Amino acid sequence: MNFFKKLFGSSVSPSEEEQKEAEGKEFDVLKYDGMRAFKTGETAFAIECFRHALRLQEDLEVRDYLSQALIQSNELLKAYDELQKLADAEPDNIQIVIRMAHVAYMMENYTVMGDACERGKLLDKDNVDINYLYARACLGMGDLVNTIAMLTKTISLDEDYVSAYQLRGETLLKMGDVEGADADVAWLLNHDETNEDALLLKARIEEAQQHHASAMEFYGKVIAQNPFNVDAFRERGAIRLAQGDKQGAEEDMKQMLELSPEMQQEVSGDYSN
Repeated sequence: MNFFKKLFGSSVSPSEEEQKEAEGKEFDVLKYDGMRAFKTGETAFAIECFRHALRLQEDLEVRDYLSQALIQSNELLKAYDELQKLADAEPDNIQIVIRMAHVAYMMENYTVMGDACERGKLLDKDNVDINYLYARACLGMGDLVNTIAMLTKTISLDEDYVSAYQLRGETLLKMGDVEGADADVAWLLNHDETNEDALLLKARIEEAQQHHASAMEFYGKVIAQNPFNVDAFRERGAIRLAQGDKQGAEEDMKQMLELSPEMQQEVSGDYSN
């Protein structure tokens, strides 16, 4: 009897419906094992589970989790590809486009970032985050004029967008518009006088105007907020050296090198005894 079953293949094979049911159960196991692994930091295993699950069945939630896991493991190009698939599946979902722009920024691919932002602006030209990210993309591409335009648009949409004031102030200073930069930093410090980034920008603005004493005062405030700020020590040290305060300059350079030894090659021999 068994011989004839083997010979003629009369053993019962699973029906298509049973096979689909089995695959559905396997998909669920892989999906929830992957989610559990992702939440507990087992990123590599989570990625494996999500990829296997998607081979069985398309699922936007799984693909979303896969993109997050890939970002967490610094596989940014692969993460962007997954987000692109999500955006194609949900073309009106601006949050996916925002995430695409963030990932492109992490990759330092400002052209791709700009493309994502343009896609976002087609969905909602007044989305605050899209306008701010577009400004960052323009800055990355060296387009300072459009950087300012996008940041000004961002601030017009949200007058309390701190990061937009900070970036606009930094960009205006880079363009030589000290007055404009000072207006932005005044707004920042008026809202939070302990803002480390704003204090550093203010110090640079003061130094750009040759207000050396005031610049050093603000560098001191930066260091009071964060005694590990390498830029503050380096820039204050340079001012001290230019002003003839070699001892003060050496103290700042010593602090800088303790915090960032790899910067040794940037230090001029003039700082040494």
